[in-house]
Amino acid sequence: MMKRQLGFILAALFLSMASFAMAKDYQVTGPVVDVRDDAIIVKKGSDNWEIARDKDTKTTGDVKKGDRVLIKYKMIATSIEGKESAKAKSDTKAMSDSKTKTK
Repeated sequence: MMKRQLGFILAALFLSMASFAMAKDYQVTGPVVDVRDDAIIVKKGSDNWEIARDKDTKTTGDVKKGDRVLIKYKMIATSIEGKESAKAKSDTKAMSDSKTKTK
């Protein structure tokens, strides 16, 4: 029984690590607009892209304003909030209206 539980725990751990590793890699290249401890801002076309960074972000060289850089990053959701779509709401209302008329 204990071995089975340990097996389930290890499988869940492996799957959670695999899902984290599956996050797609992206990259952006451009001149640095600003560098802060918690973010770097890069000019991409006419837009400024602000990309968060922390103590674990690997940086090579001394990056400063005006330098051209290549930034590799991942997009990972931190929260997801479900909302009922407008179509689903109107379908529900239409169904309740038709039931009222048939009575």
